[in-house]
Amino acid sequence: MIKIHNWGRPKIYIAIILLILVISIGVLGFRFFSDYSWIDALYMTVITMSTVGFSEVHPLDDNAKLFTIFLIATSVSIFAYSVSVITEYIVSKSDPERVQYRKTQKMINKLENHIIIIGYGRNGKQSAVKLLAYNKPFIIIEKDEAVIERYQNDELLFLKGNATEDEVLKEAGIKNAECLICTLPEDADNLFIVLSARQINKNLKIISRASQDTSYKKIRLAGADNVIMPDRIGGDHMASLVVVPDLIEFLDNLSIVGKRSINIEEVSFEDMFDDGKERTILNIDMRSRTGCTIIGYKSPEGEYIVNPEANTLLKPGSKIVVLGRPEQINLLNREFNI
Repeated sequence: MIKIHNWGRPKIYIAIILLILVISIGVLGFRFFSDYSWIDALYMTVITMSTVGFSEVHPLDDNAKLFTIFLIATSVSIFAYSVSVITEYIVSKSDPERVQYRKTQKMINKLENHIIIIGYGRNGKQSAVKLLAYNKPFIIIEKDEAVIERYQNDELLFLKGNATEDEVLKEAGIKNAECLICTLPEDADNLFIVLSARQINKNLKIISRASQDTSYKKIRLAGADNVIMPDRIGGDHMASLVVVPDLIEFLDNLSIVGKRSINIEEVSFEDMFDDGKERTILNIDMRSRTGCTIIGYKSPEGEYIVNPEANTLLKPGSKIVVLGRPEQINLLNREFNI
């Protein structure tokens, strides 16, 4: 997406207002000083403002001549400015870059509780795939135009710009966003963006990448809720393939790579029930209703329980993690209207 400042509308409004104002003054002036008809007064105003040099409809007296001098002195620059602005605005309407920019801005303005991905490298692409699998609305900020042109499609919404600039973050709707995922390769850039984002939106959930161990604490102190180190995770994963290969292969099969391969779902209490009444895991009978198994529970206080008991009480603000085959997850979503 090409970054173009949205200056058009305010300037076109000002130009039209000034043009109407000057024409109105001219028409009323010729009508009053020379007793012209409305058509003649409009004709005299237009040829005076445009300085085309046509002759007067009727001879002008001294008062009318003084008014004409005043109208020429005040209207020529305004007329020229208005015509140039209106012409430029009309031409810009057919400019593909401006048309695409306006289309993108309209889409961004409609976003609410969305995710902002900074950068479309390896980590950014993986984040986008997972968010698409869950139908989460998101926008990608990318400064490399070549990358945007290569990957732009109907599913990916790009905004061209440098995310270290506050204005770019605001254009991406950071004030209404739910989460920001910062995937840039340079820790210094991630640190700066995290700091800026936290200042703009205090309630924003921020997840950032870090490459160096020394950057981990700094990015957390800057305001990130989670800091991920891909190199450390990758090394741990490779070592685990040696120590517990079958377990890792099983867990890899749970990875989300598309809409048909979702095996794990996180469901909030509010997604399942709207009456606010507490229930036990046994009461909701998840297994027989959907085939899914509850493998985790998060209390409203943030406490995690792995493989919770059947008598575990589900409270408002809590969440459960369920495991199932893709068709069972889909049945779960239909059963609870998620």
